Parts: sequence; C-alpha cells; structure tokens
Amino acid sequence: MVEVAKIETYRDLEIWQKGIDVVREIYTLTAKFPKEESYGLASQMKRAAISISSNAAEGFRRQHNKEFKQFLFIVLGSCAELETQITIAKELGYIEHEKEKDMLEKTEHICRMTSNLIKKL
Repeated sequence: MVEVAKIETYRDLEIWQKGIDVVREIYTLTAKFPKEESYGLASQMKRAAISISSNAAEGFRRQHNKEFKQFLFIVLGSCAELETQITIAKELGYIEHEKEKDMLEKTEHICRMTSNLIKKL
C-alpha cells in the first residue's frame, strides 16, 4: 500500500502546484498578445490565474476548514473567470483553438480538484 503524503503546507496542495503551472503558461501566452491588451485582457488573465494559487494558499493558512472552504470557492470563481478570458482570447484571435482547449482542460482539472477538496472538508 502506498502511503499518501501528508499535506503540511499549501505548497503540498496539488491545486496550488497546478495553479502555479497555469500562471506560468498564462504569462507566456499573454506576452504574445497585442501591445494594446497589456492593461486589458492580458492583465485580467494574469490576475485570475494568480488568484487560483493565492487563494488556495491563503485559505490553507487560515487553518480552519470553514475559512479554507470559503477561499476554495473563490478559487472556483477565479477558474471560471480565467476560462471565460481564455475563450475571449481565442475569439479575438490571440490564441489558437488547440491552445484554448489545452488551457481550458488544465483549468477545468483544477476546478474538479477544488470541488472534490471542498466536499472533503
């Protein structure tokens, strides 16, 4: 039987880890957006992506399940916001369909993990 690693810090949360991966990808992706989007869609996408890991970390540090759960609901909202923005970026021709699909899958995976964690708390 494989022993499950104990979560000692927010950095051990897979939601946090995958959120950091998404941030890295969003920054790379938005660097290719037109200059006029620097303070528009690109900025919004970065903020939404950053919010995923940030709220998972903050909620974990609160050390109370009720508060942690509240922050995980914010994570779900940030995921939905980012998914919408990714679709907008595709519709505006800033990203290709395949990249949209890939990013939506990654974001949806984080949503599923977050929903499952909420149910367990």
